[in-house]
Amino acid sequence: MAAHLQQTAAFLLHRMPAGRRMTVFPDDLFIVSYPKSGNTWTRFLLGNLIYQDEPVTFANIEYRIPSVYIFSDRQLHRLPRIFKSHDCFDPRYKKIIYIVRDPRDVTVSAYHYSIKVKLLPDNCPIEEFVPKFMSGTFGSGLLADPRWGSWYDNVASWLAMRHNRKFLLLRYEDMLENPQRELSKVAAFLNLEASPTRLARAVELSSADHMRKMEKSQAKDWQLTKSTRQDKPFVRDAKAGGWRSALPAKSVAEIEASWGSLMQTLGYELATTPPAPDEHTALVRS
Repeated sequence: MAAHLQQTAAFLLHRMPAGRRMTVFPDDLFIVSYPKSGNTWTRFLLGNLIYQDEPVTFANIEYRIPSVYIFSDRQLHRLPRIFKSHDCFDPRYKKIIYIVRDPRDVTVSAYHYSIKVKLLPDNCPIEEFVPKFMSGTFGSGLLADPRWGSWYDNVASWLAMRHNRKFLLLRYEDMLENPQRELSKVAAFLNLEASPTRLARAVELSSADHMRKMEKSQAKDWQLTKSTRQDKPFVRDAKAGGWRSALPAKSVAEIEASWGSLMQTLGYELATTPPAPDEHTALVRS
C-alpha cells in the first residue's frame, strides 16, 4: 500500500503544476505580481528584449518565460529559469522583479477576467464582486488562490525586500508612461544589453495593440485563455485610472478604507479621506 501511494505521489508530481512545490535554484529569476497587475506584459517585454531569434507570442511565451502554475516541476527543469509567479513572499526566491498596480484598477481588471473565465455571469454587478475579491479567496485557481492572499497581503509581503539589491520594484503606471525607460531598468538589473534600438524593438513587439492582434489568432493556443470565453479579450484597455468610471463610489471607499495606507506608500492618491496609518505601514515607511 505504501509503495502504491509513493508511486501515485511521484506520478502527480510529474503531472501537477509545480506552483509553490517547484525546485528553486539560487540564480532563478522570478517575475512576481498580484494577478491582473501587468505580469504578462512584463514577460513579453523581457522576453522580446532577451530573445532576438523570433518575437514572443502567446503561443511560445510559456516556453520562453514559463508560469509556475502550468508546468510540473520536472518540466520546469527543462525550461529557461525565468518564471512567472503570483505567490506571496517566498524566501527561496533570490532574484525578483515585482510589479505593482493601483488596486482599484486591479479590481476592475479582475472583475472582467472573472467574467471571461466564467466565474461570474455578465450581469453580476461589480459592487457585489469587490468585497469577494478583496477577501483574497475568490475564484478557484484561475483568478485567486489562498496562497496568493489579497492584493494587500501579496504586495506587503514582498515590499519589505525593496532595499535588497536583487529586488526590482516596478509600477504598472510607470511602465505605461514610459515603457522604454522602465525596461531599461530591468535590463540594468539583469545586466542585459539594452541599446535604444533593442529596447524600442521589445517595446513595439509588446505593445497592447500588437498583443491584442496576436490574441485574436492565438487565444486558443495559450493555456490561460484557450478554455475561456473567446468573446471577452484578455488584453483589454491597458491603461491607468479606468477605475474612476468603472467603480461605484461605495466600492472605491471600501478598497481605500482597507488598503489605502499601503496605496499611499506606493504613490497612489486616494479619492476618499486617507485612513490613519496602521502598524504595518509604519514599518514599511521606516
